Amino acid sequence: MITTPDFWTTRGPVGALLLPAACLWAGATMIRNLLAQETHAALPVICVGNFSVGGTGKTPVSALLYDQLTARGHKPAILIRGYGGSARQPLWVDHSLHDAKEAGDEALMLAESRDVLVARDRIAGAVTIAATGKYDVILMDDGLQHPYIAKDFSIGVFDGNVGIGNGWLLPAGPLRVGFKSGVKTIDAAIINGADDTNIAARLPPAMPRYHGHLTADQSLIDGLNGDPVLAFAGIGRPNRFFTTLRNAGANLVHQLAFADHHPYSEVDLARLQEDAARMGAALVTTKKDWVRLPGEWRERISFLPVTLNLDHEDELLDKIVAIIVEKGA
Repeated sequence: MITTPDFWTTRGPVGALLLPAACLWAGATMIRNLLAQETHAALPVICVGNFSVGGTGKTPVSALLYDQLTARGHKPAILIRGYGGSARQPLWVDHSLHDAKEAGDEALMLAESRDVLVARDRIAGAVTIAATGKYDVILMDDGLQHPYIAKDFSIGVFDGNVGIGNGWLLPAGPLRVGFKSGVKTIDAAIINGADDTNIAARLPPAMPRYHGHLTADQSLIDGLNGDPVLAFAGIGRPNRFFTTLRNAGANLVHQLAFADHHPYSEVDLARLQEDAARMGAALVTTKKDWVRLPGEWRERISFLPVTLNLDHEDELLDKIVAIIVEKGA
């Protein structure tokens, strides 16, 4: 699980003390990239990823691209590592057979209405997808820093509220790769939420950039009728979820943040239920958290459905479709 340290936000003494370790990270990454041999998949690979640790909204982007490409008559498959899952071999995710412990929460969430393959070995995963003969494009969720598989189009997703934090590499900061070098590996950028950190101004002028925002499903909020809500989330940026709830009109009386991918125990859930009962509040979480809950708890806890809206969406899709057509010709 990943908890975002406060010192990753701004440059200070704690981060500075960790800069030697960040140099080691940079050196190890450089050596790995120099030694890596890139493999080209049989199908076009569209990569959706980020530069930093923590949530930026890349998984909703993958879901949006899948749904819109399908609407245009294409046949995408999502390739994802399945963080937190136990699957060692490529696994087609099936809700009736698998849970978050096996497939990972993000994969399970995506697979509700989509074809999703979990594969720690991305090359083996790409081969598995192509071998079915059913698909014409691979949407790789995460993997911008994966040097072993060639990408035909890469999209960097940024959280506009936090940007790149203090701009330092792990563990001194949140970055997996330096911003300047990372930008060279992407073909387009998506800024999720208000661009409070002015990421757009730091991108190359010619780079296509798109702005997205998450919209909450009002049916859950309306169904609460103004009743108090205790919200909890174990995602990369829990505060983004809490803000979304408030903006949707929820009467949020208490909020609890857990580490990303937190495995909720019976003790955790019992305490949440006790707190909610004491406050007379309903328990609400994210879809990503909800799929990690035991079945009996899913009946007691609601999740807030959200939809990603992207400006100039058709323009981005046109670029991807052109790549699919070109490689499939």
